[in-house]
Amino acid sequence: MTSLRSRSYLESMAGLSAVVTGGSRGLGLLLAEHLLMRGCAVTIAARNEEELGRARKFLTHARSGARVHCVPCDVTDRASVTSLMAEAAEAHDGVDVVIANAGVIQVAPLESLDADAFRSTLDTIYLGALHTSLEALPWLRRSPNGGRLALIGSVGGLLAVPHLLPYSCAKAAVAALAEGLHAELRGQGVSVTAVHPGLMRTGSHLAAEFGGDQAAEFAWFSALAGAPLVSMDARRAADRIVTAVERRRTRIVLTPMAKAAALAHGVAPALTTRLSALMAGLLPSAPDRAEGGGGLHEGRDITPGPDGARHTMAWRLRDWCGALNDRAARRLNQRPHRAQGGG
Repeated sequence: MTSLRSRSYLESMAGLSAVVTGGSRGLGLLLAEHLLMRGCAVTIAARNEEELGRARKFLTHARSGARVHCVPCDVTDRASVTSLMAEAAEAHDGVDVVIANAGVIQVAPLESLDADAFRSTLDTIYLGALHTSLEALPWLRRSPNGGRLALIGSVGGLLAVPHLLPYSCAKAAVAALAEGLHAELRGQGVSVTAVHPGLMRTGSHLAAEFGGDQAAEFAWFSALAGAPLVSMDARRAADRIVTAVERRRTRIVLTPMAKAAALAHGVAPALTTRLSALMAGLLPSAPDRAEGGGGLHEGRDITPGPDGARHTMAWRLRDWCGALNDRAARRLNQRPHRAQGGG
């Protein structure tokens, strides 16, 4: 019998049934688009039905005859994921490709977070990937050509990033899950691809939640996420991810900076940990506890405020570097920043 590895460059995904969780906006929306471009029938899942409706219009607008099915799903609820897979299989005659992409981002110093913030992030990112994997496997094993499973991790799961600690912890668990599944499923006809992107211009800064000095945290995060030399065009990233899934690659790390950071941490973890501590010292400090942390707020709800914060270096960088990311947000079904008046 021909192995999955030897078949990998010979197979086409045309006619296969694919499922993308977190598929209504951002990277997930582009992953669905590239699967459609390769001839797949695609089921996208997300919690927000209104977003799903807009996503379906986006995906079918430019592709006549595109087969897109939408399923409201909360990946933290395993029963909801069970229903998702069954509905996708019924709509498109089975399930052959699954990409676990659903996630959340919380940006804040440790002093502004509590255990619930870690728990909610783990529930969505790690348990969401776990539920998706476990519920997908029975269907993927039945795929005539061998199923494909991809888990979207992050370079933040390969080394901890300051002020992104809940996210890094959850993505580290996803990385271990992907490696473990690859080992456990060897010989069962299902390939597993671990995907570890660096920063991408997906407009995710609007959906991310910020704590501590929220305006400053939003400013530095959205500036880096939009900087051309630091972040990656999301459409290009989606193409590379779907190609890796198509070719049954075991692991892919995206962006040169992410590759360099992952390599450096693997070779000299103590040094990179010290460098992370230095970087943490440059990030906004938490407000005085007496002033109250203010909880977590979505990026789209954050403005510089009346105290002249827009004139700080962080906001100037955000204004200079964030244009590409703001454009991506409008294009990729991210609701607009309220301070910008829609669009």
